[in-house]
Amino acid sequence: MAKRHLVRIAIETAELPGVRLVARPLYRRLFNRPYHGGNAYYGAYDSRAQALAAAPSLPTSYDQPATTGMYMDRHRSIRVSDYPMVHWLSRLLAQGRHRIFDLGGHIGVTYYGFRRYLDYPRTMEWRVHDVPAVMDAGRNWARENDPQGLLHFADDPDAASDHDVLITCGALQYLDYTLPELLGRLPSPPTHVLVNLTPVHPRRGYVTLQNIGKAVLPYRVMAKPEFVAQMEELGYRLEDQWQSKERHLRVPFEPDCTLDHYAGFYFRRV
Repeated sequence: MAKRHLVRIAIETAELPGVRLVARPLYRRLFNRPYHGGNAYYGAYDSRAQALAAAPSLPTSYDQPATTGMYMDRHRSIRVSDYPMVHWLSRLLAQGRHRIFDLGGHIGVTYYGFRRYLDYPRTMEWRVHDVPAVMDAGRNWARENDPQGLLHFADDPDAASDHDVLITCGALQYLDYTLPELLGRLPSPPTHVLVNLTPVHPRRGYVTLQNIGKAVLPYRVMAKPEFVAQMEELGYRLEDQWQSKERHLRVPFEPDCTLDHYAGFYFRRV
């Protein structure tokens, strides 16, 4: 913990005028290595393609065995910012909205975490889409940990069509498409959309690079006005929104990219 604080202080000092020209290439060299002090970020790019072109020679995908064990603590508990999700999902389940599509749901961590707080009906189908290596791990995990057999996996994100509810928690930033792009191509998009733990900037959209130690990933930050407008163009109305104070984002040497919280939304198609 002390080492992490020292690194943070060093980075903040390096951003001072007059030091930045020397510090930025030094930070970049450190960023290009596997990082084990949490998440590290670098750069602000206009597109995923630009970010990938600037990525170091480390894996640039979650689709690898090393990522399958991440987030395992979340199947036992939920975060403060999950409570609005639990609230809305409980109401939707009570209304008979039993077909749930979990976009970027890892091995089903939200499914397992929420079942401590929700009574899952026997007719519920909770379907997860993620990268193949993670879904393979999820299927294996479910054999021992999902005795009700309500959790399923989908190889294609377009399988979200004909579901009642689409939920996504902390995944949109990693996708090579946006949520409106996905919903816009579905023959029968979900009526209800619940989004949580998503980095949203009040003015600008950009893509940064995130070093998670096992890989360096393009990391999309959406502009909130543009995101909401795109959802509205698809016929969705913003019913609720909340802040996820557990997460923040700081991109060294990019002060305009700082976020002091992430965001959550509930959209309903009208």
